[in-house]
Amino acid sequence: MKTNNVSIESFFHSIPKDLQHLFDSENTQWFCLHSELKNFFDSKSNLAGEISNKAFISGEGVVIEKGAVIDPFSYIQGPCFIGSGTHVRPGAYIRGHVYVGKSCVVGHSTEIKHSILFDGAKAGHFNYIGDSVLGCDVNLGAGTKIANLKITSGNVFTKFNQVKIDTGLRKFGAVLGDQVQTGCNSVLNPGTCLAKGSMVFPNTTASNIHLKKAIIR
Repeated sequence: MKTNNVSIESFFHSIPKDLQHLFDSENTQWFCLHSELKNFFDSKSNLAGEISNKAFISGEGVVIEKGAVIDPFSYIQGPCFIGSGTHVRPGAYIRGHVYVGKSCVVGHSTEIKHSILFDGAKAGHFNYIGDSVLGCDVNLGAGTKIANLKITSGNVFTKFNQVKIDTGLRKFGAVLGDQVQTGCNSVLNPGTCLAKGSMVFPNTTASNIHLKKAIIR
């Protein structure tokens, strides 16, 4: 449901064609993280990329496009999609129900589960991405953690204009608009939504919804 005018237009210039049915201008930008993303994948695998024989691939529905590179000692659990030009580096862990677009980086010791990365998104070093959407050309600094679960029980709440919003999700990390950048060792609390071009400084914690470009220090 669209809530308090929080919609996808503040975050993404465009949606990749194969994902458009997951996003709706009448719904919140995290709507796709309900059951929609899990229903996106099917059970067919297609391993067309350059895959090291020392990479670990498990489960059904693993699609790795031609032109993707999967390095040794990375672990990929299906279902997932990895686009052409994407580089999955040693020690990366993709835990299932993950869509990684074209020309992305999933780096050393980066873990991703139940998330979408649009084309050009980069999580290069020691990142955690859970139940989140990263727009085009997002760049996560080393050690950035996107927390997806409260330490108390119940759904994740976020806040916009001092109004609390129930996201309807027990696990929800962040929605980062196109070209958002985070500094090293930053933390994004559950329910953080940052508009296009926002920036989070190193060693900083971000929270809540920002519909305009924000600088969080």
